[in-house]
Amino acid sequence: MSVTVELYGLEVAGAHGVEEEERREPQPFLYDLWLEVPEEATSDRLEATVDYRDVVRCVEEISAGRQFQLLEAMAAAVADALVARFELEAARVRVRKPAVRLEAPVEWTAATVERRRP
Repeated sequence: MSVTVELYGLEVAGAHGVEEEERREPQPFLYDLWLEVPEEATSDRLEATVDYRDVVRCVEEISAGRQFQLLEAMAAAVADALVARFELEAARVRVRKPAVRLEAPVEWTAATVERRRP
């Protein structure tokens, strides 16, 4: 069995997007994370689960470390890093972009990627 740790609405600024003007200045991106940790996480010991502060730092490093054109690629890079860095059974990452430049008004666009430990 596993336990799911969830973080919603983690805001990280980044200069990402397809259009050059989107990459000139950082804009907000919102991350929603579902992290499957081992059942031992219910033991009430921090070392048996994932430290939220470390997760936030990991997401910030990926977002600041390179420039992405697509939300899909950004979500995949974060999910890959989380599974590689932490003792997770799986990581599901949704990246939302609230400042979308479209002809029709939308609240946000998003891409979701899930990675499982092999």
